[in-house]
Amino acid sequence: MRASRHRSTAPILLLSNGHGEDLSGALLGRSLRELGHPVEALPLVGRGEAYRRAGIPLLGRTREFSTGGIGYTSLKGRLTELIQGQVFYLLRQLLRLLRQSQRFELIVVVGDVIPVIAAWLAHRPVATYLVAYSSHYEGRLRLPWPCAELLASHRFRLVFSRDQLTADDLSQQLKRSVDFVGNPFMDPVLSATERIAATEPRIGLLPGSRRPELEDNLRLLLKLVENLNSSWELGLDLALVPSLGDADLMALAEGVGWRLEAESLMHGSGLRIQVRRDAFQTVLQQSDLLICMAGTAAEQAVGLAKPVLQLPGHGPQFTEAFAEAQRRLLGPTVFCAGGKVGSNSNLKASASLAMALVERSRSDATLQRQCREEAERRLGCAGGGRRMAGLISAVALPQP
Repeated sequence: MRASRHRSTAPILLLSNGHGEDLSGALLGRSLRELGHPVEALPLVGRGEAYRRAGIPLLGRTREFSTGGIGYTSLKGRLTELIQGQVFYLLRQLLRLLRQSQRFELIVVVGDVIPVIAAWLAHRPVATYLVAYSSHYEGRLRLPWPCAELLASHRFRLVFSRDQLTADDLSQQLKRSVDFVGNPFMDPVLSATERIAATEPRIGLLPGSRRPELEDNLRLLLKLVENLNSSWELGLDLALVPSLGDADLMALAEGVGWRLEAESLMHGSGLRIQVRRDAFQTVLQQSDLLICMAGTAAEQAVGLAKPVLQLPGHGPQFTEAFAEAQRRLLGPTVFCAGGKVGSNSNLKASASLAMALVERSRSDATLQRQCREEAERRLGCAGGGRRMAGLISAVALPQP
């Protein structure tokens, strides 16, 4: 009886390195707790808000940085990382991991090469969800050194991919089983049924979540909206994180010719945008088209079989290069207009493309079928978090 109690409560540590990775980790953590595991988390970058909202304890204090992560960005972004102390912060988090890793039966990595290396250094059994990598980028995935060598070792008990193409590719490369069971970050939106009843077409605006990039992205989105055909009956919804409060939003809006009234942004031309705070799922569900300057939210939109229009910004994350890589990852139902980033020609072309896509999303059976096919192919079906947690639980339990 004593052994049974021990086996059912094997403690697990979640190790992640980014906002989207934290979201997946938190959803996975909830499923693991439902299976009886004590779960804690160590986010290597960011504050780990997704874990806090899920009630998952964090190891030590956390800190937010403007670039959103290590190694994602340009040379300018990497210099910013150094100036802000991200590298030293990462080393402190690594030391915290090494000091406390023996308390856990298993480490679950959600991310890329950085947490993979960190988990290997901790000398504990590891399960890895490679949410940051996909063979859809190039057809054959080239993992950064020494990721492949570590994942092939016996210390890594399970390896999960984010799509079937990657699972097949890595199984061959690593000469071990790599599984695709779905993506935890899709579970909340695929299982949700909420949709605002509306007869008019609706466009969701997703400016991202990282400040101060969020403000720059929002200014571009507002300029794009000004180029939409205002004679249409069109619903516009802005999915906004709570960290951009009313005072900051009002100042931003007034600086570009808009005004904030109650929970709406208003323009002199008659355009109106409904502001929805911390309501990404609602906006995703109700929209016919998503105009995205975001990472995970765009993936969720594609997974819901919605067409996505990108509006590349100046970064540090959602740049022209990031947007191009995202199109390779998510496929042909992600669209992007030509022209220089932020230029009037790009904004006008984006607005024109948006109107065409809204109409097609409601009437074009070929596009609708393609969206459904790409959703399953690129993201999988609902329940990925539960399936992944069940497999992880089985390897986390100590042998009797």
